[in-house]
Amino acid sequence: MINSGKLAGKTLFISGASRGIGKAIALKAARDGANIVIAAKTATAHPKLPGTIYTAAEEVEAAGGKALPCIVDIRDEQQVRNAVQEAAAKFGGIDIVVNNASAISLTPTAATDMKRYDLMHNINTRGTFLVTKECLPFLQKSSHPHVLNISPPLNMSPFWFGMHVAYTMAKYGMSMCVLGHAQEFKDLGIGVNALWPKTAIHTAAIEMLTGPDSNAWSRKPEIMADAAYEILTRDPKKTTGNFYVDEDVLREAGVTDFTDYACVKENADKLMPDFFLDVPPELMKEYAGKMSPESGLDAKKAAAATGGKIEGLFQKIESLMSEEVVKRVNAVYQFNVKGEEAGVWFCDLKNGAGSCGRGEPKVSPDATLTMSDKNFFDMFAGKLKPASAFMTGKLKISGDLKKAMALEKLMASLKAKL
Repeated sequence: MINSGKLAGKTLFISGASRGIGKAIALKAARDGANIVIAAKTATAHPKLPGTIYTAAEEVEAAGGKALPCIVDIRDEQQVRNAVQEAAAKFGGIDIVVNNASAISLTPTAATDMKRYDLMHNINTRGTFLVTKECLPFLQKSSHPHVLNISPPLNMSPFWFGMHVAYTMAKYGMSMCVLGHAQEFKDLGIGVNALWPKTAIHTAAIEMLTGPDSNAWSRKPEIMADAAYEILTRDPKKTTGNFYVDEDVLREAGVTDFTDYACVKENADKLMPDFFLDVPPELMKEYAGKMSPESGLDAKKAAAATGGKIEGLFQKIESLMSEEVVKRVNAVYQFNVKGEEAGVWFCDLKNGAGSCGRGEPKVSPDATLTMSDKNFFDMFAGKLKPASAFMTGKLKISGDLKKAMALEKLMASLKAKL
């Protein structure tokens, strides 16, 4: 999407702008000649996550903008206040705030330690509120004041709360800031909106969470940058209180071909949907079944399930076992299968030449996967990607998410034999 030049000379305060979506938005605005405040914690390179506030600043300057890298932990009130004051002093004010910094933990209640819970709420909800609060006096003086939170629509479906209630609450806290601030700041002429991706976005953080193959079913951060640019160049008095989705924004702006946004163009029509968007009725029906009193592993069914598709599937998996596969995957899995062929199965791809069968593994599993027998078989048959199954609630994972996603390599080997 071509830049219009409308953000030339405008100052953007972007949290979490050292990499990913935040940096992509910064570079898009920089091409107009905007001033970018890069507010993030990363001053020295992370061993697994590339990019610092200084490397991002260099990219902003190279793109045509002016940069101010600021070391900011948005949980720290004084650090935020100092960065805002420094930005206003250097650039003469602040016109746009992009609350992008966020923490994620896709864990159920029992697996969510309170340190991680506090981190998500302090960064996502409190951090967003704090940054907006500190920037407010300067936004009030701007001729083009915008606040954009990278947060989802407030979808009150129990589906999304049941999946990972702690993360959902923390992320929805950012969205509630949109709802409240849009109303509170309406008479001030400040536009306050939310933007969320329709599909998974490939960033270094997501790759670290789900593995290197995540780009196969994701879009580039540039789609979020283009959508953010479209929103932030609109009249803030007429653009407020909206929960935008990136693809919808760009379609409205005239974009019809989204192929180039896909990390792998051949998969442009096979992308993974993101969290918090409307859940298809069939998934809601399945979810309701999982939450019913009859859900869970039925002991009688499990005892009766001595054969069938699942039994045959594990026999095929066992035939693929080798030291090479074990070396490549290096994980122990437990599968809690529901439905007509309910039961507990294991797959040890960590020890010796590997083993699998009925029952719990002899050692503690690295990841436990829970899903229906139909979805389980479809997943190993290559008809359902683990990442897509997880994101849409067909698969529940406890333990090491990255190792769970590594199963896709084994599934690729198995697919040809099913």
